[in-house]
Amino acid sequence: MKNIRMKNVNPLNNIEVEINMDIPVVEGRGLYKVYEDVEAVCGINFSIRKGEIFGFLGPNGAGKTTTVKMIYCASPRTSGVLNVKGLDVDKEPRKVKGIIGVVPQENNLDPDFTVYENLIVFSRYFDIPRKVAEVRANELIRFMNLEEKKDVKVDGLSGGMKRRLIIARALINNPEILILDEPTTGLDPQARHMIWERIRNLKTQGTTVILTTHYMEEAEYLCDRVVVMDKGKILVEGSPRELIQKYVKKEVIEVSDNSGKLRKKIESLISSEPEFSNIEVDSFAERVLLYTDDADALFKFLSGKVSLHETLKETLIRRSTLEDVFLKLTGRRLRE
Repeated sequence: MKNIRMKNVNPLNNIEVEINMDIPVVEGRGLYKVYEDVEAVCGINFSIRKGEIFGFLGPNGAGKTTTVKMIYCASPRTSGVLNVKGLDVDKEPRKVKGIIGVVPQENNLDPDFTVYENLIVFSRYFDIPRKVAEVRANELIRFMNLEEKKDVKVDGLSGGMKRRLIIARALINNPEILILDEPTTGLDPQARHMIWERIRNLKTQGTTVILTTHYMEEAEYLCDRVVVMDKGKILVEGSPRELIQKYVKKEVIEVSDNSGKLRKKIESLISSEPEFSNIEVDSFAERVLLYTDDADALFKFLSGKVSLHETLKETLIRRSTLEDVFLKLTGRRLRE
């Protein structure tokens, strides 16, 4: 196993540590969660390494939030094995909670307190001495760029500021593992990118980050590895780049199809060309999507067809993304 040398075990100190990226800090085997007659999680296996950002992805109802709730001891497992740093989450929840920080989906800050007071009050759950808590609170307020709002009550904060405060609160106990459940939902691009920067900073300091998100761009940008879940099961696991290379072609051509007839026309044209036999065709929301390893060659071929000349003026050529993988594996049907 290879040790990777990194500075700072967290953003609040300057301690140099050795991080072994191969050591699993969270491990689930044959993990089930059943609510009455509904199997929310169906016998999944996963292993999260120290110091990585690991993503649980999936449509609504896939089981990802249920899984992370079992990890941070908010929901007991039905069966299977689930350990955090070798601790059984159901038998030793107090010890597990002591090394985990949690950013839930909902805003559960105390509206009666200021930014600073929210951090100080939360520190009491971990029996952190008052003077230590004051130092940590001030450092975390700086880390999340909330200095100007230190003495402002929660109702006076924007949505992005509230999310940054919730992340700061989750870090008050210097957790080894940080769980982020949909951390940037509803935020504007500026707030989202600021939080991304802080998450990447935490990773460089050695914090293990577990992320659930509906934003595939977010997962692709942040995660070392992801699992895609659907109907309580893990469909695939790997790095974003590995999954893109394995499950979709390198590039995508998107063509407008207002008439709804373009897909059949393109499929007919390329079916007789051996060069394009491995192209995958999909359609969605008045667009035809062509997945290919050589977008230039395919576009040149289609552009030479008189019947497509006008249509191809509104064409987008892009690289394939994790969202393409996600939609291929879980489908395009709306989930409630």
